[in-house]
Amino acid sequence: MKIDILSLFPEMFEGVLYSSMLKKAAEKGKVEYNVVNFRDYAEGKHKTVDDYPYGGGAGMVLKPQPVFDAVDEVKKNSSSRSPRVILMCPQGERYTQKKAEELAVEEHLIFICGHYEGYDERIREQLVTDEISIGDFVLTGGELGAMVVVDSIVRLLPDVLGNEASPVLDSFSSGLLEHPQYTRPAEFRGFKVPDILLSGNHRLVDEWRDKESLRRTWERRPDLLEQYSLTERQKSWVNEWEKERDS
Repeated sequence: MKIDILSLFPEMFEGVLYSSMLKKAAEKGKVEYNVVNFRDYAEGKHKTVDDYPYGGGAGMVLKPQPVFDAVDEVKKNSSSRSPRVILMCPQGERYTQKKAEELAVEEHLIFICGHYEGYDERIREQLVTDEISIGDFVLTGGELGAMVVVDSIVRLLPDVLGNEASPVLDSFSSGLLEHPQYTRPAEFRGFKVPDILLSGNHRLVDEWRDKESLRRTWERRPDLLEQYSLTERQKSWVNEWEKERDS
């Protein structure tokens, strides 16, 4: 996968892209990063990338020319006929694990990280294939959001994680939150690991994990269950917990 990131502050990405799992993915040849300062594409002596909004108002708006020219340039080196161009924007689609899985199969992703009051609307209308928001809050710029999205995508690429089952079992991948996890020692400061996890009975362990995953989702994120198809057994568990709660 090729990932181009357009930003006015490319130095922000150095510690993120070249550390930990993201660095290992690049070393394995699974992904190639390219961070572009789109100010380099601005016309004029002062390399101005923003201007006052037509009609008045607070703040400055990113001009279309530097962004259009930067995207045109990175597309020249693309092996994909139609790279996804992703605008990091608080008005965009709420980011989910499902979206990460969708983007993880693409050959080339181009992220545009804005600053100031916003983008000239022609960037949104003519360049962009996807608009993404990582939550209902506003950041100073799109860089931190892009880092979050890139991390969530790259970890899904084949052979990036040490255990291929890891991304499958993550919270949200199945539609539910992940079950509780334990490791050695079996008892710590008087607190014990559930006996069933020490039983060696894989069928019972899987059932316990399924039940605890559902319980955690029911307790913490019941909204996720609105779109989740429960089995009859899972429905019986939920009914049991509801009765306990109401009693």
